[in-house]
Amino acid sequence: MRIGVFICHCGLNIAGVIDVEALAEYAKSLPDVAYSTAIKYACSDSGLKEIANAIREHELDRVVIVACSPKLHEHTFRNLLEDAGLNPFMLVFANIREQCSWVHSGVEANLKARDLVRMAVARARHLKPLSKVKIPVKRSVLVIGGGVAGITASLLLANFTKVYLVEKSPTIGGHMALLNEVFPTNDCSICILAPKMSEVWKHPNIDVITNAEVKEVKGFVGNFRVKIVKHPRFVDEEKCKGCIEFCSKACPIWIPNEMRKAIYLPIPQAIPMCAVIDTNHCIGCMLCVSSCPENAINFEQEDEEIEVDVGAIIVATGYNLKVKNSKNVITLMQLERLLSASGPTKGKLLIDGKTPKKIAFVLCAGSRDEKGKPYCSKVCCLATLKNAFTIKRRYPDAEIWIFYIDMRAYHEELYKRVQRMGVKFVRGKPRVRERNGKAVLTFEDTLSGCVREEEFDLAVLATPMEGNSELADVLGVAVDENGFLMPSHPKLKPVETNVRGIFLAGAAGSPMDIRESVESAGLASAKALEIVMAEDIESDPFYSFVCEEKCIGCRICVRSCDFKAIRINEHKRAEINPSACLGCGVCVASCPNDAIDMNYFSNSAILAEIDALAEEKNADPLILMFACQFCAYSALDLAGVLKVQYPANVRTIMVPCSGRVKPEWIVHALKKGIDGVIVAGCRLGECHFGSGNFKAKSRVEALKDLLGDDAWRVKAVWRSAGEVEITEDIREFVEEVRRWKERSK
Repeated sequence: MRIGVFICHCGLNIAGVIDVEALAEYAKSLPDVAYSTAIKYACSDSGLKEIANAIREHELDRVVIVACSPKLHEHTFRNLLEDAGLNPFMLVFANIREQCSWVHSGVEANLKARDLVRMAVARARHLKPLSKVKIPVKRSVLVIGGGVAGITASLLLANFTKVYLVEKSPTIGGHMALLNEVFPTNDCSICILAPKMSEVWKHPNIDVITNAEVKEVKGFVGNFRVKIVKHPRFVDEEKCKGCIEFCSKACPIWIPNEMRKAIYLPIPQAIPMCAVIDTNHCIGCMLCVSSCPENAINFEQEDEEIEVDVGAIIVATGYNLKVKNSKNVITLMQLERLLSASGPTKGKLLIDGKTPKKIAFVLCAGSRDEKGKPYCSKVCCLATLKNAFTIKRRYPDAEIWIFYIDMRAYHEELYKRVQRMGVKFVRGKPRVRERNGKAVLTFEDTLSGCVREEEFDLAVLATPMEGNSELADVLGVAVDENGFLMPSHPKLKPVETNVRGIFLAGAAGSPMDIRESVESAGLASAKALEIVMAEDIESDPFYSFVCEEKCIGCRICVRSCDFKAIRINEHKRAEINPSACLGCGVCVASCPNDAIDMNYFSNSAILAEIDALAEEKNADPLILMFACQFCAYSALDLAGVLKVQYPANVRTIMVPCSGRVKPEWIVHALKKGIDGVIVAGCRLGECHFGSGNFKAKSRVEALKDLLGDDAWRVKAVWRSAGEVEITEDIREFVEEVRRWKERSK
């Protein structure tokens, strides 16, 4: 056995905190390490060549990369090993950047780096050559969301493969279809979008399913099984002509905050061109039934369940916006509908039948505020300037004020043009209330220092784009702290998620304007095509396997598997399908006879890491954390990116799922003298492997009962990938363990 250890300087990111040369010397002293060196930039072309040459020259059969997070560059070094003639899975990462040099300093950081290297080398001794699993691919893609991003993605994909476009609302088009004009060309928004909507609807390779929701997603990359529920419109799509002349006029229910009746056509250019009944507001008067000349109203319609098989999924679910049910205070989107020729007032700006003379725009209304949404939605400043320009152009005598914190409109010319038109800009964040049919704004002009109060006929609030994460649990996709679906890496993998084969497009992942949404849809489509155009795809061989000699056929593993990957064969022994196994390891931890193991996150490898950690106790108290790779480990990486400091007492072992953690590991660690153990997984109910974290929670609670007085030494933590609050969990546990140790002396 000949292990090579390569320690990256990463400029000053690592070398500015860690003595990498001393660490390389330390690695040489570890058993089976045949070669150890420090490299300026390991992932650079020259660094990769240096490692490849060292593998050949020193006949290395295992490699330990001591650098950044494995979630960033592990694939880079696996490819390198393959090019150098090594099995790509004879590789271990030691994360001394995100989880060491970026969050710790001084002696503590260097001692932690030693521990992480020693643990990685111990794990490397238990590696075995593995072969990737080839998985057949379904040649179709599911696109969730029919806004501009979903439409763009569908049209790009449909030239190559089958597409299922699912839209929750009764029409495709999304938020863009509701806008008045788009900047910088000031084109009619629907005039640009409508041809694309029509093209999607008519494309022979696209099935458009509106008024529908994705209820269940099973399977894995290349082979997703998706259950879709299409809700009834209570209007026959084949009979309805979309005239809306009779049924809507007959309907007595007006919904003011959405400016429509209970039976309505979402927009004049709706696709499909069919009315829909809002059963939340319909009073069942049946006037629409008697008024419709086509007999299209059908209250007998029921939910329809549709199942499709797809190879990849693009999530283009967009963002949410709050609405105001008020006469004198509305939102930007409600203003867009009033200004639009296809809106309820046919493009006339009317409030109670009158054109407002004095109008206030309030930017950052609920955003850039710790009590609301702390982030900037990017588009509000420009949208406000555009609408102020439109109003001034149509109503030159209108008095317009814009209240802002900072103007973040990247089109300086529009800003200056609006100023020249006489629009007043006030730097301040006003309090908005209604009084006597007026919008009253109280504010401090921060440039003059004066506190003032002004009355306006209309106040328009630029409310934030809010994350739409309602499908996160169904898809198993991580959510960030602001409620947006989380990309695997914000810069290098902006459309990829933590679930292979599921991609983000548009504002599902973060606030975006139309152009950015179209661009991200193009990238997501390319990524999806990369999967579905292949005859088969290679999947990492991180699956479980059964040792038949030990298996007693108890079926506990069958019941524990959420993916139906395990069956009992004719010999009454468990058998695992590698193609169906997602590699969570829940079955391994549930087996009462140790008859199941994993070929990468193996029991022997994990125990070797625990033993290696216990060899040198470089922290007091010394804490071991088992962190699930999708959420808890990613949350620690995010803490590193944000430079959120926390106690250097914790050493982390990444596991595929918190459900992989065997109680025996925890007991073994405590017996070895490790002071405390944290099991960290996804938030409860949001496990990427079904119920894996619930099973982990049950095991931890049962173990704590058995430990009795030592139960304080074990803690369970449930955090999403976007929750850097995991650092507070660590801080609290370290202090708790420290207090208990002091009391026990």
